[in-house]
Amino acid sequence: MVWITVEGEANLTKSLRRLPVLSTLFVLLVSGQLIQAQDATKPQIGFSIEAMKGERWQTDLDSFEVRAKQLGAQVISSNADGDDDRQFEQVKDMIEAGIKVLVLLPHDSTKASRMVDAAKSANVKVISYDRLVLNSDVDLYVSFDRKEMGKMQAEYLVKHAPTGDYVLIAGSPNDEGARTLHDAQMKVLQPQIDRGDIKVIADGYIKDWQPTEAYLFMLKAIDSSQGNITAVLASNDGMAAGAIQALREHNLAGRVLVSGQDADLVAVISIAQGIQAMTIYKPITSEAVRAAEEAVRMAKGEEPHADGTMPNGKTNVPTIMLKPVVVTKDNIKTTVVKDGFQKLKSINEGLSAEQQIQ
Repeated sequence: MVWITVEGEANLTKSLRRLPVLSTLFVLLVSGQLIQAQDATKPQIGFSIEAMKGERWQTDLDSFEVRAKQLGAQVISSNADGDDDRQFEQVKDMIEAGIKVLVLLPHDSTKASRMVDAAKSANVKVISYDRLVLNSDVDLYVSFDRKEMGKMQAEYLVKHAPTGDYVLIAGSPNDEGARTLHDAQMKVLQPQIDRGDIKVIADGYIKDWQPTEAYLFMLKAIDSSQGNITAVLASNDGMAAGAIQALREHNLAGRVLVSGQDADLVAVISIAQGIQAMTIYKPITSEAVRAAEEAVRMAKGEEPHADGTMPNGKTNVPTIMLKPVVVTKDNIKTTVVKDGFQKLKSINEGLSAEQQIQ
């Protein structure tokens, strides 16, 4: 039997909050020392994920781990459940565990600079993954071109609905990528707005990209406009699903164009059903694989193979920018299915007999 004092209980509680970062390690506590069952000859790479919500980030992590292991590295991963302080603690645990490179998907692009500072002070290289950490000495940024994604979303809707009332549902206000997407969307819409062809009747950022918050935002937009809505420019598929649910409750689903991003299974099914107009497919296996390759390269003391640079407020960060793809009802098979990102069987299971994709 082990007796825990009040002080010990507090320490245990704190440790349990930090436990997810150790999920890939076999840990023993012997005589007060942390002993990790890991191969010291293999470089350790930390992958800190802000929140493992939806199917997207699990796919990234799986692809990253496979490639890193193929290259002889070991991966320590963590899930912060959207908590900035928890992510910071998990990152510090990774540093203490001896990682050579930190791959960081931040919850808050600004607050995450302290994580980069902690890593750099321990001579740990940092890759900013998918979202750029601001005002920090990041060594490499790997992502998809968000300006291009926002442009693609807006251009598709404008092409198919050049006039009418639009609702814009943007991502988290503390995510620099969400602002980049929104700015790119508005750059496309502004000429039509100036001419009076398009009117934006609702425009807002959604905390943590939450579908439930997007649903509530959409309900208010429907109520204030008496349902006179032409298109919903939703920045990702989760929020698109929330908007579609609100539209469905008012018998507007399928009559209003809705955009998205991520090519989630639910979104692809909705596109095949004619309920969602399009999504942006990011071949995330390519992003994760490239990040893993660069992480291993950097762990060996080599320079990353960047394509250009991106300013983050402090420095011009070496950047690898990958290209996104528009997915519509007409090219589901030749994009997400062909790449193995979504299975045709899984898509068809969500479709009626007459909607089946052959």
